[in-house]
Parts: sequence; C-alpha cells; structure tokens
Amino acid sequence: MVYDKYDVAVIGAGHAGCEAALACARLGLKTIVFTVSVESIAMMPCNPNIGGTSKGHLVREVDALGGEMGKNIDKTFIQSKMLNTSKGPAVHSLRAQADKRNYTAAMRHTMENTDNLVIRQDEIVEILVGDESGITNASVNEDNLTEKRHVTGVRSKAGSIYPCDCAIICTGVYLKARCITGEVSTYSGPNGLPAANGLSQSLTDLGIEIRRFKTGTPARIDKRSIDFSKMEEQFGDEKIVPFSFTNKSEDIARDQVSCWLTYTNEKTHEIIRDNIDRSPLFSGVIEGVGPRYCPSIEDKVMRFADKDRHQVFIEPEGLDTNEMYLSGMSSSLPEDVQYRMYRSVPGLENAIIVRNAYAIEYDCINATQLKHTLEFKDIDGLFSAGQSNGSSGYEEAAAQGIIAGINAAMKLLGKEPLILDRSDAYIGVLIDDLVTKETQEPYRMMTSRAEYRLLLRQDNADLRLYEQGHKVGLLSEDRYNAVLQKKNQIENEITRLENTYVGSSADVQEFLRNNGSTELTTGISLAELVRRPELDYYKIAPIDKNRTGLSEDVCEQVSIEIKYSGYISRQIQQVEQFKKLEKKLIPENIDYNEVPSLRIEARQKLKSIRPASIGQASRISGVSPADINVLVVYLNSCRS
Repeated sequence: MVYDKYDVAVIGAGHAGCEAALACARLGLKTIVFTVSVESIAMMPCNPNIGGTSKGHLVREVDALGGEMGKNIDKTFIQSKMLNTSKGPAVHSLRAQADKRNYTAAMRHTMENTDNLVIRQDEIVEILVGDESGITNASVNEDNLTEKRHVTGVRSKAGSIYPCDCAIICTGVYLKARCITGEVSTYSGPNGLPAANGLSQSLTDLGIEIRRFKTGTPARIDKRSIDFSKMEEQFGDEKIVPFSFTNKSEDIARDQVSCWLTYTNEKTHEIIRDNIDRSPLFSGVIEGVGPRYCPSIEDKVMRFADKDRHQVFIEPEGLDTNEMYLSGMSSSLPEDVQYRMYRSVPGLENAIIVRNAYAIEYDCINATQLKHTLEFKDIDGLFSAGQSNGSSGYEEAAAQGIIAGINAAMKLLGKEPLILDRSDAYIGVLIDDLVTKETQEPYRMMTSRAEYRLLLRQDNADLRLYEQGHKVGLLSEDRYNAVLQKKNQIENEITRLENTYVGSSADVQEFLRNNGSTELTTGISLAELVRRPELDYYKIAPIDKNRTGLSEDVCEQVSIEIKYSGYISRQIQQVEQFKKLEKKLIPENIDYNEVPSLRIEARQKLKSIRPASIGQASRISGVSPADINVLVVYLNSCRS
C-alpha cells in the first residue's frame, strides 16, 4: 500500500524522535513519526532522571530553541536539584528525578495534540532513495556512488510505502538490539520491546557505515525490600529551579521525594571478581563498545582496583510504583551473581529484584558521515539524530533531535539551516564532536568538552539562543519579547552599577567591616565591590540605595556578568579567534590529492570526513597543525 505523501517521516519516537517530530510539525510541515510501540513514546528505559552535569545545559538549550523536554520534565519531576553549586556558575547543572510513567504520558499527550503530526505504530525497514533520474534505487554500487541521491520515502515491515521529502533516523538503541544478562541473550529492545531488525541492512545497502555499540542498565529493586536506615537520605532543593524558561519556580513547586545513597564494599567487589569469567563483558559475548564514562559495576571494580567502594544512588522510578533504580550499579552479570552482588550492599541485604540488570548491544552509524545540520553528506533529505549517531543519554538525543527536525524543516521551507558552533552552545560542541571526531564509544556530553563553558552556562541559554529559536519559527513573539526585555534589564542594571559610586561614609565602612572586606580610602563603583571575592550583587544590597525590584533571573545574570567580567572578556576574545577559522570555508569539491605536502594520514582523514571549514579540519584526529598550514596555503593559492 502507498500512503499519501508526508513532508517529513521521523523513524523512532524516543527523546530525539519526539523533538524532531514536534519541531517539524510546529513549523507547519506534514509530519509522521513511527514507533515500534506507542507505549514507548519518550520512554526512559534506563535512568529515571533528566539533566545532570552538562546534560542540564543541553535541556536548557533545547528549551531556549523552542523544544519540549524542559517543559515536560517540569510537569513530571518528583525531585529537583542544582548540582555543583560549590563550584563556579559555568558547571552548575540542573538535574531532576522523573516519574517515568508520567513523563512518557505527558510527552505522548503533547505529541497526540500537535497539529500536522501523525503517530504511527509500525517498524520501518527501508529508506527509499532516488537518483538524479528519479529512479528509486535503495542500494549503492560503483555506478551510482557519485550520483546525488535523495530520499523519496520509507517502507514499513508490512510493505507499506510512505512517500516523503525528508526522513530523520531516530532509532535509539533498537537497531538489531540484543539484551544480555549473563549467558542469556534476548533479541529485543529495552524493556522487552521489539528490536528493529530490518533497517540496518537498508542503511548498509545505502553505503552508510554501521557500528556496534553497547550500553547497560542496573537492576530495579522492590522498595519494600530495602532498609533505608542504612543509607544516607538525599533531598531535593528547597527552592526549585525550572528547566524551562517559560516557567517560574512558584509555578512548579510541589512536594518532593527523597533519593538515597549507599556504597559497595570489598565483599561486593570480591563477588564480582570471583565471577568475572561469567560476565559477557569479559568473556567476549558482548561485541559492542561500551561507554567509558558510564561503566558497569564490573568494569569499575576491574579498572579501579584501588577503590574500596563505589557510590550507589537509590532512585524512585515514580510516585505510583515501588521500583527503585540502582544508579551506579549497571551490570550484565548472571542473575544469581546479581542477587549476591546487590545483597552485599548496605541496605540491600534483603533486596528483591523486579527487573534484572542487562547490557544492550545495538547498531548505530558513524556520525562523521553527517553534516553539522545532521543531514547525510551523500543522501539529500536523510537526517539522523540521537543514539543512532553513537551518542548516549536522553539529553544528547533530544538536542540532536531538535536540530535535525529544524534543519529538515528549513530545507523544505527553502530557508538557511541552523548550525550552532562550539561557541554558541553545548549543542554545538556535541554535534561538532560527533561529526568531526571519530567516536569509538557512546559519546557522553561533559562540561570539560566545552572550551567556552563560562560563556555557555545553563543559566543564560535563553539569552544565547533566543534569536535562533525565533528566526527558525519555534519561539513565539511573546516569548521572544520577554527575552528581549530581560536582556535590556540586565544591561541597564550592569550599566547602573558600573556608574554608581559610593564613598567612605560611616555606613559603607561598617558594611565592609561586617562582611570582612577592606575599607575604602576613596570612592568606588558598586560593580567593583561586586567583584570583590567576599562580596556579590546580593550582599551589597544594603548600601545600594537606588536598587529597584528585578526578577531573580535578571539578578542572577547581573551578578555573574559583573563577578566574572574579566574571565568572560578573555573568553570572548578566544571566541573571536575561533570564529576566524570557522569562517574559512573549504570548497565541497576540493580534491585533497591535489594538496601538496599533506601527510598520508591527514589526506585520508580529510577525504573521509570532508570538513566544512578550516576550524573543523583542525579538530580532526590525525590532522596536525602543520597539515592545517599546508591546507590554508593551498586554499589561498587557489583563491588568488
């Protein structure tokens, strides 16, 4: 059967697929999203939380562009906490425990009630492409390898064809998925859902390079079997900070539930070491490459033998379930070993497992085949986002999803694509790393990956990205104007503080003494006082006689911008140098064989990745600064 034509077909309705489909539909495109199960829309098969270190930045940025993840977690969180508050604002990150069932239900409700969006429970097994003659030819061969191919539709497992102009692959961990617990392997997706076994071959036929990655999840424990008296209670923040800039703290205030902290011990580690030969990770049963920065407990014990304990966070999966998630103890050990291992942990001596821990292997693509728009370089109209690109995490998926959705829409609407670079957003860092650096393991976002993280704070995501969100059409006029007003208030307040001076009056000197600050011998601006280590914008309020009432988010920006003005200025200068290299574009048709003096490795890498700019080329592993100089000289000679 051939269905009516759609503008965009989104394959998968996880966190990437939801953001991609919503972006396309909200921009007026006729969109269909496919899922192996409608019940799995925005499912959280692993950890029951959104955000965390660096990941909170991504969620805020998705929201600033007009995405849904931040709004959805604000509706459904059961505990909220700002992490890293003892450090500087660059690494502050919001994290919220979610009610898994409610999170999925709320996102599904949003999807089902979005105009231009159709949800279809079906498995897509083939991407249909046409060549320049218009003939559909799904396979790549020597004759058509150089021809420009474009998406014409997708085919379902039942043989139905859905014509479309763009398709977005958001298959998560479902492609040829295999769940593994000890000696037991099940060919299924997470939570027992069907794997998607047909699409991998279609991608291979199209000439797309496939990789095999692995991730894992811990066991779920019955809450009634846990002795919380042996654990440390972990509370949420008293004052809740929303993920979405559209919400205020008071609007989403609610009672919060606790998480709990316990630790593994030497007995735990001994059980793991004694049974390591039964671990699929170490026996060779698992072929996929796992995440370095989120290892299983057996990986931790074997790799960090000097550690006598590891943290285990006990996290509720929702308000209406007794399932508790054991964060920090993912595993693929056999069931009998899991029981002994978990029951060696204080508070879990009588633990009853509801769901076994397991590893999951899956197919994903080599993301260097993509442009920064997340469109394939060799197939017009085909995009890919999320874990199918070799990344890990709900937040990384959502960030890629909204960019792929926006760019599919921009392509069909005849508008300029949205490309965020490394100085614009964590999303820019994420995508640039994926499409430039050959990731050999599931990619996880971290603050250390962002060179300009003082500028890319989670608190200013709306100020950084509101122009882009409005330009593409996902930010309403009201929201755009609200950010403009906020920006003006911040700038005016900073200007006022820079130009308001106080002298050595008795009340000022007393204030400084009481706050452990050096007394004045001459006049000084309020901004200079804010920059003193022991003072800040909030503390100087008693001597700031002309201060007017400003919203808390405005005050926060004023405080940070003044306090760190010197560091911020230096990073802005660094960004200006970075931008110069990004603006030096490399022609798409360049023949690297014609560039003299390039090393063989550099030539191979440049031919494979085909960077868009000198800046991107400089970040390719295996391309040295000397190679970049050779390339710049060659390009200059071609232009002269």
